[in-house]
Amino acid sequence: MTTPVPGRRLPGSASSTPVDTPPPDVPALLLRGVVKRFGTLTAVDGLDLEVPQGVVLGLLGPNGAGKSTTMKMLTAQSLADEGEIRILGHPIPAESKWARARMGVVPQHDNLDEELTVEQNLRMFSFLYRVPRARRKEAVARAMRLAQLGDRGDTLVDDLSGGMRRRLLIVRALLHRPELVLMDEPTVGLDPQVRQDLWGVISALRDEGVTVLMSTHYIEEAERLSDEVALMAKGAVVERGTPADLVAKYAGSTVEEYTPGDEGADVLERRVREHGFTTRRTGVTLSVLRAEELPDSLRDRLGTPHRRASTLEDVFVTLTGESVE
Repeated sequence: MTTPVPGRRLPGSASSTPVDTPPPDVPALLLRGVVKRFGTLTAVDGLDLEVPQGVVLGLLGPNGAGKSTTMKMLTAQSLADEGEIRILGHPIPAESKWARARMGVVPQHDNLDEELTVEQNLRMFSFLYRVPRARRKEAVARAMRLAQLGDRGDTLVDDLSGGMRRRLLIVRALLHRPELVLMDEPTVGLDPQVRQDLWGVISALRDEGVTVLMSTHYIEEAERLSDEVALMAKGAVVERGTPADLVAKYAGSTVEEYTPGDEGADVLERRVREHGFTTRRTGVTLSVLRAEELPDSLRDRLGTPHRRASTLEDVFVTLTGESVE
């Protein structure tokens, strides 16, 4: 039996004292030296991550970077082999019940009940999340507004489009007004238009001051929605900051793309790097970062470039050597 902690309400107990809101200086998420192994594979390797309350942090990385494993450890579906995890001050897994009562989780895969209507799905989860009876109707109505499904309450989930289902999946996790929302690849597999519709839901959460940790491998999604991004590769965070700051620091404002001539890409790349510039290969093209700083004498020897604005993808590839979508 779990013993209630003074000043907290054990999830499911209506008579105990409510859980106190943590002081603003307590991180919404804290991971220190977290390691997770699966046999000989180290999926998460000494992960350090601190997320303050009230921000949207994008956890950006390619498949296999350790993002989903990190999410599973935060929800105690998987236990860390080493390190410390705290959610809103609660140590995980020791106080996972309290942590789960204060956060919403949006899974990567759709697990909606297709035989129920939109409203029935939400009402069922309002019971599971122990939303007080007097607030259930308002909680369901708010969720349908956020999901732009106000006129679909009587529609069976099986009859919804893919985008509608994903919006419903997201707002289902918001019924109990969580302080923290975890989203594991929330728009994976969706077409660009549906993805943008879901961005509106995430932006609305930010406006309400909810902390969001969103794992993704979509560069545009991370840039558009995140206050900060943490770039993750091989089980660890390799850099972190606002998208604009990271681009300015590592890629400058302009990238110039050159197609090598007869001398070949290796010679062209060596010539650029001898002058202290960072490059990346994209197919047969050689991209030069911080190209606005290239001296004319060097540029004249490189050929005619295609110029474009620097992106977060340039930063990620430069730091990790891996590509993301």
